[in-house]
Amino acid sequence: MRRITRIATVGIASAALALSATACGGKKSSDSTASSSESAGSSKSAAIAYDIGGRGDQSFNDAAFAGLEKAEKDLKVKGAEAEPTEGESEADKVQRLTELARKGNNPVIGVGFAYAPAIKKVAEKFPKTTFGLIDDTSVTAPNIANLVFNEEQGSYLAGVAAAKASKTGTVGFIGGVEVPLIKKFEAGFTQGVKDTNPNAKVLSAYLTQPPDFSGFAKPDLGKATAKGQLDSGADVIYSAAGLAGSGAIEATANAGKWAIGVDSDQYNQAGLSKYKDKILTSVTKDVPDAVYNLIKSVEDGKPQTGEIRYGLDKNGVGLADSNPAYKSMAEITAAVEKAKADIIAKKITVKTAP
Repeated sequence: MRRITRIATVGIASAALALSATACGGKKSSDSTASSSESAGSSKSAAIAYDIGGRGDQSFNDAAFAGLEKAEKDLKVKGAEAEPTEGESEADKVQRLTELARKGNNPVIGVGFAYAPAIKKVAEKFPKTTFGLIDDTSVTAPNIANLVFNEEQGSYLAGVAAAKASKTGTVGFIGGVEVPLIKKFEAGFTQGVKDTNPNAKVLSAYLTQPPDFSGFAKPDLGKATAKGQLDSGADVIYSAAGLAGSGAIEATANAGKWAIGVDSDQYNQAGLSKYKDKILTSVTKDVPDAVYNLIKSVEDGKPQTGEIRYGLDKNGVGLADSNPAYKSMAEITAAVEKAKADIIAKKITVKTAP
């Protein structure tokens, strides 16, 4: 595999200064057109800009990287990555995406809904570059592909598994930040639990509230929140919290209880290997294929655009079965498979809000 180019991100002040200089005449308006032409000139490079937590979160960002890595190997494209900065502004995201597009990467993919406003601005300046936006449909343009998932469906299956695995009748849900996207995870999970065991209790907690999105990057806070739910009787905890979810998994596993991972199959994540035996399952989102398919569409000369949805019917979301312990629980696997079939057959409609 070729070495991935790491693009250094700038701080808030420097990003704002750079944008200010451009707006005040540092570059002529004609430069935007030139940049667009440059970006369209290369069809063998692709880039991803990571969400909060960056690569190494063992979850969402790592799933996006897996798609880029596959494209490097199979399509021989040159990959570029850009990391977020702590407490960054909208100007930082705009600067980051602009730099990636100006360097000729196509497509440029923003990992997470937080990139929506920035992609809207930058896509207008680079009309010949395809931009991928994961987990958001609020921003549209002819050169934007909205890569979205039915997270609530996979979470419903996790709820079924949690209700069947629980001995106490109390399970937990931890969300990184209380935003509509993460509420989908909570809604599906809670519905799956309650449909399986109406008497079950679901403890729900969010680590931060917008505009503070740091809840996705605080393992210690995830760990502390999980400990609180364990103390309240939860014996299965599902986290949709990015890097903070790793802390929740650690606390849950150390307590000898079941953890349910998210986005990637966290049983197979090297950074969580110490706790893998207690990772019952994970709600998976096929972010790797979404990233790879977008890159391939550009390479094929037929760039994806508009809403590209991945649901349970196309295995775009699902429930991992890597843990032998999960596979051995016939009652759980049977209940999950039935629920999956009923959702696909539209016998069950999963809620997208609690």
